[in-house]
Amino acid sequence: MSTVMDRLDNKEDVELAKAAQRCIVSALDHTRAVNIAIVEDGVERIEDSPLLKLPPKVLRLFADLLGAMAQGKAVAIMPKEMDVTTQEAAMFLQVSRPYLVRLLDEGKIPFHKVGTHRRIRFEDVVTYKEARQKSAHRALQELVDQAQELDMGY
Repeated sequence: MSTVMDRLDNKEDVELAKAAQRCIVSALDHTRAVNIAIVEDGVERIEDSPLLKLPPKVLRLFADLLGAMAQGKAVAIMPKEMDVTTQEAAMFLQVSRPYLVRLLDEGKIPFHKVGTHRRIRFEDVVTYKEARQKSAHRALQELVDQAQELDMGY
C-alpha cells in the first residue's frame, strides 16, 4: 500500500491546507487535543456531530503533510515494512540506481532477492538515509569547530 498525493493545484486549496495545518499544530501545542470535529462547510458545530479521535502522532503527521502540500510539494505515504525496488530506493535517496546497487553489494543496505530482482525494506532505506544525514551533520560540525579554533571569523 503506497499512496501518492500530487501537488495542490489551486490557491484556495493551498490556503485551506495552511489553515488546517495551523489549526492542528495549535491544538497539539496547547491542549494535547486528540479530537477533530468534522462539520459541513458553513455549518456551526452541532453538539452531536461526529468526532474523529486520533493519537497526537497521527495529528502531527497530518500537520506535516498539510505543510508540505501547502509548500507545493507532492507527498507519498508508505509503510516502513514495505519492500521497494532498487529504482524506488534510489529515487528516495536521490542517488543513481547503479550507485544504490553498489551500496547493496557492499552490504551498506540490507536487501533480499525475489527471483533475480533485489528488494529492499523501506525501513532499511530510511535508516541508511538518516545515518548518512547524521554523518554529514557531524562532518559539518567538525568543520565549524575547526574554523572557530583557527579564528577564521565564522
